[in-house]
Amino acid sequence: MLSQDKIKRINELSRKSKESQLTEQEKKEQQDLRQEYLQSLRSSFENQLHSVKVVDETGEDVTPDKLKESKKNRGPIQ
Repeated sequence: MLSQDKIKRINELSRKSKESQLTEQEKKEQQDLRQEYLQSLRSSFENQLHSVKVVDETGEDVTPDKLKESKKNRGPIQ
């Protein structure tokens, strides 16, 4: 997860961009922080998916094969 300081900085830059123009350095920083945030979000979501088990109404495991394989390898789900 992204640190609170980085999230705070993302929000500061966002507010500033709405009020006035960002410098090129600030635009670059904003883009880098956003990419880091998205990577963190994707990683967190993927970890949640790896903990999912799909069960039908009869109690049978019907987890998709792609997810089962990804759980074994702990790689990205594609």
